[in-house]
Amino acid sequence: MSSLEIGLASVVAMLVLIYIGMYVPIVLALISFVGVWVVKGNINIAVALLWIASAKTVGNFLFGVIPLFVLMGLLVSAAGMGRDTYDIAHSFLYRVRGGLGMATVVANAIFAAITGVSIASATVFSRIAVPEMLRYGYKGRFAVGTVAGSSVLGMLIPPSILLIIYALIAEESVGDLFIAGVGPGILLTIAYCALIAVMAYGFPNSVAIPETFSDKHDTEDRLSSKELVLKAIPISILILVVLGGIYAGFYTPTEAGAAGAFVALLFALARRTLTWRRLWDILVETGHISATLLFLIIAASMYSRMLGITGLPTQLGTWIASIDASFGLLLFIYVVVVLVLGTIIDSVSIMLITVPLFLVVLVPFNIDLVWFGIVTIIATEIGLLTPPLGLAVYVIKSSLDRDDISLADIFIGAAPFALTMLIVLILVILIPDISLFLVELRRSLL
Repeated sequence: MSSLEIGLASVVAMLVLIYIGMYVPIVLALISFVGVWVVKGNINIAVALLWIASAKTVGNFLFGVIPLFVLMGLLVSAAGMGRDTYDIAHSFLYRVRGGLGMATVVANAIFAAITGVSIASATVFSRIAVPEMLRYGYKGRFAVGTVAGSSVLGMLIPPSILLIIYALIAEESVGDLFIAGVGPGILLTIAYCALIAVMAYGFPNSVAIPETFSDKHDTEDRLSSKELVLKAIPISILILVVLGGIYAGFYTPTEAGAAGAFVALLFALARRTLTWRRLWDILVETGHISATLLFLIIAASMYSRMLGITGLPTQLGTWIASIDASFGLLLFIYVVVVLVLGTIIDSVSIMLITVPLFLVVLVPFNIDLVWFGIVTIIATEIGLLTPPLGLAVYVIKSSLDRDDISLADIFIGAAPFALTMLIVLILVILIPDISLFLVELRRSLL
């Protein structure tokens, strides 16, 4: 077999092994090791590739941002800020039909600005918002679908782990990507609220029981002005510390993660919500999540290096150039591939596999890699809501642990939100300024 044939065979083998259920990093590492061994005919070169991918890939200072932002997100949850954001949003939207659903979306958007992890949002709000919506007469499918759909805001609204990982892959500015995520994040938040309004007014029986939308409103849960201020101050401070520090150039994203984790720790200690046992559990969970993400990155680095050795990316670029495919067609193929992969593997794995491969093909079209990153994130995050994998759906199911709400209920409830996200993706593709306006403004001011 030629090197090119080995590269093609590796792609097929990867897809087959993933579809049969093998763990993605193991698949990537194994295929990469065997592929280099076969191409070079020397196992020592394959071992060297493993060493280089392990030592050189995550040895960069920038990769410290991953465990720091994960730690910050877990400390924020422990400090009870998730419930605070929900209480604030509910206080403003309780009179609106479908207001609890909108409150969940808005609270998730605010929570996303202080955590950056979709799974954290799904975990927190499945425990906070779902019981409240059920208590007020909302249907189970609508409640869990709203939490699942709005949880993806955590990976789009900065700070975001996925935006950081894309920046590392594409060698782009983390700050530019954070700013680019603001516009689409706000647009998706508004689109979700509009969807809930349409469902509440047009199809009320699918949202809640009739008594929920009667003219009687409960005011007992509404926060006073003093309570609103007290709950909003910690959230505002944390957002200012993390995002304000990055945008103002006071420190790097890695340092911002450390500062945010420290501030979140102070709030958790001040509120006395953090015991020694809970702190230990948070540190262990941070280690587990970080190790999983970094293992994925190492394995994907091995795979991209192996593909480079086989010459497949170069040959793919040459072939596409020879058929004179338009940029629109290539972008359509890319989005379809990402959406399909979203049904079987997680978001980080999708990015690590597809972005390096397609960048070779799309870069000659002089695309803005920041805009391309936002397109990639939105397309990838749709996979969190689609079967059979739908990671956010499984997180919600495990967090709720209710027999009356099945996985099918959550997938069905999340379907309108996934469709809305697809519409927003199309808008971002057709109107790049949605994501680039603030970036261009920042660049002009620098």
